[in-house]
Amino acid sequence: MATPTVPTAPSGVPDELAALLADDDALAAAVDAAEMPALLPALAHLTGELDLVDDALRPPLRLLPDRVEPQGGMAPEVVAAARERALAALRRFRDSGMVAAPEPATATLRRLMRFVAGDVGDEYLPLMAHELGLPDDVGAPGWTVDEVAPGRTLDVVVVGAGMSGLVTAHRLTQAGVGVTVLERNDDVGGVWLENGYPGARLDTANFAYSYSFAQRPDWPHQFSARDDIHDYFRSVADAFDLRRLVRFGHEVVAAEYDDATARWTVTARDRDGTEVVLDADAVISATGQLNRPKLPDVPGRDSFAGPAFHTARWRHDVDLTGRRVAVIGTGASAYQVVPSIVDRVASLTVFQRTPPWMAPTPTYHAPIPEPARALARALPHYPRWLRFLQFWTSVDGRRPFMEVDPDWDHPVSVSARNEALRRALVANLEARFGDRPDLLAKVVPDYPPGAKRMMRDNGVWAAALHREHVALVTDAITEVTPTGVRTADGAEHQVDVVVYATGFHAEEFLAPITVRGREGRDLHAQWGGDARAHLGVHVPGFPNLFCVYGPNTGLVINGSILLFSEIAVHHVLGLLRELLERDAAAVEVRPEAHDAYNARVDAGSARMAWGVATVNSWYRNAAGRVSQVWPFPLLDYWRMVREPDLAEYAFHPRRSAEQNARA
Repeated sequence: MATPTVPTAPSGVPDELAALLADDDALAAAVDAAEMPALLPALAHLTGELDLVDDALRPPLRLLPDRVEPQGGMAPEVVAAARERALAALRRFRDSGMVAAPEPATATLRRLMRFVAGDVGDEYLPLMAHELGLPDDVGAPGWTVDEVAPGRTLDVVVVGAGMSGLVTAHRLTQAGVGVTVLERNDDVGGVWLENGYPGARLDTANFAYSYSFAQRPDWPHQFSARDDIHDYFRSVADAFDLRRLVRFGHEVVAAEYDDATARWTVTARDRDGTEVVLDADAVISATGQLNRPKLPDVPGRDSFAGPAFHTARWRHDVDLTGRRVAVIGTGASAYQVVPSIVDRVASLTVFQRTPPWMAPTPTYHAPIPEPARALARALPHYPRWLRFLQFWTSVDGRRPFMEVDPDWDHPVSVSARNEALRRALVANLEARFGDRPDLLAKVVPDYPPGAKRMMRDNGVWAAALHREHVALVTDAITEVTPTGVRTADGAEHQVDVVVYATGFHAEEFLAPITVRGREGRDLHAQWGGDARAHLGVHVPGFPNLFCVYGPNTGLVINGSILLFSEIAVHHVLGLLRELLERDAAAVEVRPEAHDAYNARVDAGSARMAWGVATVNSWYRNAAGRVSQVWPFPLLDYWRMVREPDLAEYAFHPRRSAEQNARA
């Protein structure tokens, strides 16, 4: 068979697309592997053929209790018709000279978005356009310090170069703000740098777990492994020249606000233990929630004679081959570690306090087929629409299944929908463990779905627990001994290595940094173990201190935390612009606005499964309050931070040099 001739691609058309269009077999395979709810609007976008997004082909995107339907729930005959139309459109595009249509007008773009999202209200459209990333980089500030306040400078210290820190630094730089990022590690990436344990990977769909302004077309997996995610953040840092802003190996130990100058002094400790002091107009915390490993408070923990370490501080120098290993915990990291090491160890003892709920996800570890990746690399707009599809199917996610019905009476579930989800998840567990009644009795949770983080299930967890050399222990741990772990039944489980998969101090925001605001008030003393912030960003008494991914902004059942961080940064920039326009020195949330907002959040949490369940969960702090999780629809946060009520903030005036001297 002769090699097909690859036509020369016109300006603006990738060579990869020309090559794909020239190979009929490869083209057909790519269309067959494509997600039609994303491919059809992508082709309409490219070619201008709007009949590709006819209502007859619109995906229903039905919300099922335990899964997202393939192809957006399109019936098989509709998928077949869509593929036929898509293939014909691509061939017409090729045969007519590969001339791309002009960028769609606003009305056309909205029509394409509504093909995926349905007939949603206009209030969703700005959020949808942001996640689609059109017009190009729609989330960019659109202003600079020089334009708003000629002659004035603005300097900001950002704490952390992880997921939130990178977007913060990028957007501040776009606005012409002076930025210094202090990062305790030697590279960017935050949790994706620190969590290098075996099996670490995303449990969020990969295209949606990326910045709107830095979309990657060729993810290798739907739920990518840790190395791919870390490489993504490293590539973002390189692409936007962010490393030059970062002081690596600098751990922030203190930040103090000066009332007289309305400036912050930030103290960091470098690798050698030397203290470094910086002055700034503002401080933005991008330290995240899952950055400080938590070890259980168990007697004898430090007496164990062998290697013992937390999953987030994995000892790669410890060879587990042929060793007796204990894994303490059955949360997200244990769920990934156990199947990854089970074939190497001599024995594996898993200590469980609370079993997780597991959502069936057959493709959790599966690579994206090469024809689908080839299409994503070649076809303009397709990865963008694929990301948009993943975003929209998760925008409210399983949230309706976690809402509390106050009239529902059931010992475990919190509503009829929650019960439907529970039954579906129990059926999945019965299918996985039905041949082992002893295990099944241990793995079915007795709390409502949504009260704790849910795992993705492709069968590897159940397969690992079925192995003859694996034991699942549910008796409480009473002591760690020099040679193993003792449980409440008196048994000592002798092991060579202990792995703590026991989570993080998620509720201890900004710890262990000493933070002092107006009049020397101590942030941690003010919080008293119960961190609160207006919009997750502002704390009264701490002017020009902003949190990104702060209290009550964690997303556990809907959306992507990258989106929350992006729009929180947009909010901070909006207030900084207002500060410049008013020629003010600092901005601070008013206590009454802060308190009213947090009362609303608490009331929202009380209407969700995690707010009424009594099961132990990292969603709650030591005071028993849900301080990590966002309880409302994603659109609510978007509107709150994009359209702030400026009356909720006090803008402190600038002082002259003479006033500062007198103060």
